[in-house]
Amino acid sequence: MKKSLGQVSDTDLRTLRIYRAVVECGGFAAAEVELNISRAAISIAMSDLETRLGFKLCQRGRSGFSLTSEGQQVYDYSLQLLSSIENFRTQVNALHSNLKGELNIGITDNLVTMPHMKVTDALARLKEKGPDITINIRMIPPTEIERGVLDGQLHIGIIPDLKIIAGLDYHSLYEERSQLYCSRLHPLFNVDDHALSNLTIANYDAVVPAYAQTPEIKTLLQALNAKATATDREGIAFLLLTGKFLGYLPDHYAERWVQKGEMSSLAPDTFCYHTKISAITRTNGTKNLVLNTFLDELMAE
Repeated sequence: MKKSLGQVSDTDLRTLRIYRAVVECGGFAAAEVELNISRAAISIAMSDLETRLGFKLCQRGRSGFSLTSEGQQVYDYSLQLLSSIENFRTQVNALHSNLKGELNIGITDNLVTMPHMKVTDALARLKEKGPDITINIRMIPPTEIERGVLDGQLHIGIIPDLKIIAGLDYHSLYEERSQLYCSRLHPLFNVDDHALSNLTIANYDAVVPAYAQTPEIKTLLQALNAKATATDREGIAFLLLTGKFLGYLPDHYAERWVQKGEMSSLAPDTFCYHTKISAITRTNGTKNLVLNTFLDELMAE
């Protein structure tokens, strides 16, 4: 006879929140700090949850921590459940004149240095209007942000405009300029721009992004002699600073090293491209006062 969960109690919700923390922290030890409860209490909670559900959620022991296939599914379902509960709380609070609740926002890496601080300023004004609002930021890849907004785990995301996905609304924010850079340790550092061409550039090793790009940017990157990849801008910067590679970085992100004389752009009028950055929300998704207020502040400029 199959075991049925039945009614979900407050105790179940508390245990699911503990389970979410354990998964996101990668084990009991790290979750102990995050939750501020003992490892023994976490272990008891996990055992109770497994008994309640009727199957094993995770493997733990000397070999490390890993989820069972059922455990992964329960984690995914719990995110939806807890997000729905928070959305309900936020919507009820929206009936009051004061702003309460959460804003769950996903942001792609290294946008904090954008000179027009639209996201930062909008968050500041949101907090001024609703001092009791809790803001949760997740720094994750664009594909995860898209998925999070679509399934309701995130209220809003900030990502590069690489492709339009059905079910999402796009609100244009920035246009980001990227240039080709090398470090002061590289042979091309301070070489005259007129001496640089695709042929010259192709003689030197380059690092290229391992994340999605538009077809136009991919064509530009194909002119490089790709000998390394990086999953984010910080990884590209690490390799550029070795003096062994060329690579493209957003100018606002590279500026800190340019100012110190540690990096230089190469023929910036020739080797550059632009990327549009947008805020995304779910089309026909359940809006709430916190999200609407943040969107209004975000688009005010």
